[in-house]
Amino acid sequence: MSDLFFYGTLRCLPLLQRVLGRPLGEITFHTAKLCDHEVHAVQGQDFPMILPAKGAAAEGLLVQGLSSDDLARLAYYEGSFDYDLKSLKVILEGGGEARAQVFFPTPGAWQPGELWSLQDWVDKLGEVTALAAEEEMAYFGKVDPKVMARSVRAIQTRAWAKIMASQRRTGDPRNIDEDVIVHRHDRVYVDYFGMEEIDLQFRQHDGSMGPVLHRGGLMQGSAVSVLPYDAIRDTVLLVEQFRPPVFLINDPEPWLWEAVAGMIDPGETPEQTAHREAMEEAGVRFDRLEYAGGAYSSSGSSTGFMYLYVGLGNLTETTITGGLDTEGEDIRSRILPFDEFIDMTDRHLFKDLQLVSLAYWLARHRDRLRA
Repeated sequence: MSDLFFYGTLRCLPLLQRVLGRPLGEITFHTAKLCDHEVHAVQGQDFPMILPAKGAAAEGLLVQGLSSDDLARLAYYEGSFDYDLKSLKVILEGGGEARAQVFFPTPGAWQPGELWSLQDWVDKLGEVTALAAEEEMAYFGKVDPKVMARSVRAIQTRAWAKIMASQRRTGDPRNIDEDVIVHRHDRVYVDYFGMEEIDLQFRQHDGSMGPVLHRGGLMQGSAVSVLPYDAIRDTVLLVEQFRPPVFLINDPEPWLWEAVAGMIDPGETPEQTAHREAMEEAGVRFDRLEYAGGAYSSSGSSTGFMYLYVGLGNLTETTITGGLDTEGEDIRSRILPFDEFIDMTDRHLFKDLQLVSLAYWLARHRDRLRA
């Protein structure tokens, strides 16, 4: 059995519970501190690192009696973040000392930022990180931790989408706790997207429970699609980029004209995403956003939910090309007069559903926006 001292995100008990895969009642833990060390945020990341600091003390959690399986699960979870274990002495809150292993960052892997606050992190990302850990740990023993590392951000994006979805009520009186029975739920694939399979029954319209059905879903985060519109000049801005799934289905034209679009990052609102993506893809700043609705893009196969906006602003100052090199984006933009844009829509020249939806929404609300 082993004892570990946690100074960072694993001090969050809901997260620790999911990583270890057992209830808190089966985990022995105490408040403790590691002298001559302090905890800093990692630049550009959502987790901390620990550094030597004479006279300082890093607050933390001492977890005792960890089994070999616990250690393997912890190494799997932390291994994707380039951390190694070291044995050090910690001071217990009630007095006394204990020897414990501590996760230290691999030298040179990360750059320290400002001092890190557990409470600030919990308030912003605690819930989404704990939910993401459920998916990550489902692949323990199945997917190499280094391979998992490239999927972590996408998993967190999906977790944030689940939190957003849980708040998406329109007044349906049915209760999924009573009207849906899950017999099996498996996670079968993880990468940028996830794939899950489920055997379930759901209540039929006649009140009876239906047969057990085997179904699957492409798991992805929520996203935003925003059409830049200059109401003064009556012009719209479109972006074009290569879409691999369109290529995979044998469409000879996988370069699609679209509205500006992007995934909603963990902790971000749809409106924040709309503003961020407009700057990244086209160099556009909006004066205001008009919400055009939200919907599942393909509810029979995918969890993807799209928030639609028309962004009003000056389209005379934009970039011709855009996108992030870190995401492999190669994007060009085009400004069209509205009449030409809606004519192209009516002639079915656009293949992006969000763009078509926004075109007809704008046609319906254009006079109001120009008034």
